[in-house]
Amino acid sequence: MQFADRLHNVETSAIRELFKLLGKPGIISFAGGFPDSALFDVDGIRAASQQALQDEPGAALQYGATEGYQPLREQLAQFMASKGAQGVAPDNLIVTTGSQQALDLLGKTLINPGDKVIVEGPTFLATIQCFRLYGAELISAPIDGHGVQTDELERLIVQHQPKFVYLIPTFGNPSGALLSLERRKKVLELAVKYQTLIVEDDPYGDLFFGAAPPPSLLALSSQVPGSRELLVHCGSLSKVLSPGLRVGWMVAPAALLANATMCKQFSDAHTSTFAQATAAQYLQAGRMPATLAKVRAVYAERAQAMAEALRRELGAAVEFVQPQGGLFFWLRLTGAGGKLADGKLLAQRAIDQGVAFVPGAPFFCAQPDHATLRLSFATADVDKICEGVARLAKAL
Repeated sequence: MQFADRLHNVETSAIRELFKLLGKPGIISFAGGFPDSALFDVDGIRAASQQALQDEPGAALQYGATEGYQPLREQLAQFMASKGAQGVAPDNLIVTTGSQQALDLLGKTLINPGDKVIVEGPTFLATIQCFRLYGAELISAPIDGHGVQTDELERLIVQHQPKFVYLIPTFGNPSGALLSLERRKKVLELAVKYQTLIVEDDPYGDLFFGAAPPPSLLALSSQVPGSRELLVHCGSLSKVLSPGLRVGWMVAPAALLANATMCKQFSDAHTSTFAQATAAQYLQAGRMPATLAKVRAVYAERAQAMAEALRRELGAAVEFVQPQGGLFFWLRLTGAGGKLADGKLLAQRAIDQGVAFVPGAPFFCAQPDHATLRLSFATADVDKICEGVARLAKAL
């Protein structure tokens, strides 16, 4: 077969390939970026789905508008308003099949082959693959524990004049980094100064462990005149309610939203109306605050256990900034004491010790740091976290 040339720009996900190795009995996995299925509010979702079938069975089971099920769009607008994003009307957003579809729609509507797009280094692996599929030339903006370095970001914007900038400001994947309030405002100011579109991907912002993080770029945009028209916000219920519902959303300027809606018609006609109706009923029932409180407490305990285990078992062999939310630790191997400093080699040796994680190099679009790795604490309880980190120490 003669396949499309665009397929030469991408390769199979390193994470998906790793999962093929996880069938070995007794493996403790820190590899996946999944929420813990034991924390899903099954009773609440069941009640919401039953209510959807009781109230509007025809609408819940029929084809629907590409833009999304109107009651859900209304609930999502209220949900964002509760987090400080005022002035977002239901018509300002479309419902997507997970927030990952929003990234694909951005690729379809904005990227021409050869266009430059700035992403964080490191960033979400699927973003790299998606944007490259549409022919983007990706530019890596360095980050630290406080998110993207805005001085360097400004230099790159001036140098490359990108089609847009893609950021995960709140508990990024894979970095776990939290963009500071000062830098958030700076990003919005850069958008206005250089008339550069900013894409904010925010699937983890509700998963904070202590104090709430700074407001989203979307919420802050009201403080920076002209920035709302240069901002796209992607949200998701996958990490806080259920990935299986495949419900995400995108807030964007009207012209972009219209073109994204048109492209979505070609992709899937609309996100599952039954899933949307279920999500709408769930949000309307007011169960989300209690669900979030529960998952935050569990993930906070696991994150603390992983931090303590890493310090105890690996010591100076690793460097990391303890995450304040999200699902991930981002580690850098130091090589101290003659230990390994190659994440890919450590991953291979770790499997032999019965523990799995994802090496860091694939998360970079350029100049990968081979000494890095990502650990997820979400799906392992405290005992497994302690045992898994001890196994990791043996692999070092």
